[in-house]
Amino acid sequence: MLSFQIKKLDIFQSYFFGRVEFRNDEYKVNIQNQRRGKVLKLPFPYESKKEKMIVRITGENDLFVEDYLTFYGDSEWLEIDSDEITYFLADNQDKLDTIEIVDS
Repeated sequence: MLSFQIKKLDIFQSYFFGRVEFRNDEYKVNIQNQRRGKVLKLPFPYESKKEKMIVRITGENDLFVEDYLTFYGDSEWLEIDSDEITYFLADNQDKLDTIEIVDS
């Protein structure tokens, strides 16, 4: 499992943009609706035997949202395209602190 700590997450018109930390490295994150389908891209090369991965965003008091997204390899940012996650963030953005990616 990959675990990213959310450092900052701001809402814009129809998406969220911010910064996350993974193993002492900081990356940009973009979370938006499914214009391209359910998409996951990581900010570094990653080998996975799975085509789809669970993306879970967690926070205080056992609050969480998750979706099953297609893994499209690497990008310069952590990219998450999911209607379910985007809509949940709109109501709970300040209560969430971790993005987990499960590929097993």
